[in-house]
Amino acid sequence: MKVNKISILIANYNNGRYFRDCYNSIISQSYENWEVIIVDDGSTDNSIDLIKIMIEGDNRFKLYQNETNKGCGYTKRKCLDLATGEFCAFLDPDDAIFPYAIECLLDEFGKNRKIIAAYSKLIFCDEHLNPREVFSKIKQIHNDKYFFNIPIQIHAFFVFKRSAYMKTSGINPDLQNAVDQDLYLKLLETGGAKFVDEVFYKYRLHSNGISQHSAKQSAKESFARVIHETMLRRKITAIKGIPVPADFTNAEDIYELLNYQTKIPFRLMNKIRTVLQHY
Repeated sequence: MKVNKISILIANYNNGRYFRDCYNSIISQSYENWEVIIVDDGSTDNSIDLIKIMIEGDNRFKLYQNETNKGCGYTKRKCLDLATGEFCAFLDPDDAIFPYAIECLLDEFGKNRKIIAAYSKLIFCDEHLNPREVFSKIKQIHNDKYFFNIPIQIHAFFVFKRSAYMKTSGINPDLQNAVDQDLYLKLLETGGAKFVDEVFYKYRLHSNGISQHSAKQSAKESFARVIHETMLRRKITAIKGIPVPADFTNAEDIYELLNYQTKIPFRLMNKIRTVLQHY
């Protein structure tokens, strides 16, 4: 019986000092057929030296470097371009996964061959990776053309079929923020995703994280642009009678179009539809 390979994709920028925990969590996996693609985006710290020392002699780890700092979208897209596994999953270099994370999520693809992705809960941790609280908003989604992950329901750990990714236009290399959201929304246009109600991902909170407080406003606008591009790609011209703008103007216009999705009636109805689709 063939055992599928998974590519763990790591886009690094100045996070070498945290990589030990990430590295240890990968080599401790119960699932053994994996490769790790690391692309460093022009780090200015000693990331390269630290990573090279840890992965030396293990050909399952492959380290690449951008000639200059290219940004998150470019680097994550390059990770996928270099991947050779049938499945892929992004893991940030300052985060970690639990020992059965890969095995448990890959099991879902054997149970349901129609899904193109499986994802789990995450737990927020402090700078030393000590657990603080589970991110409770991650849920099983009802996937249709009007799903935009508002409010957030899909997050890490997210494993997907590389063949599904190849059907999309790929990650937008110009994005600096909301890169994962761009990936999720494009992938979900090729098939459904299964939520596993277990914590498999340790998300480290620290001041240098690209998704921390200082970058929230920028991320919010980038996500709005991703959503707008998704609406155009899906040929959605109006939502609840309100026209979708042909050109992006500002983030609030886009979020206003989806305001109904945050209301209790919609969320209750969506929950019912989600339950029914799994019976």
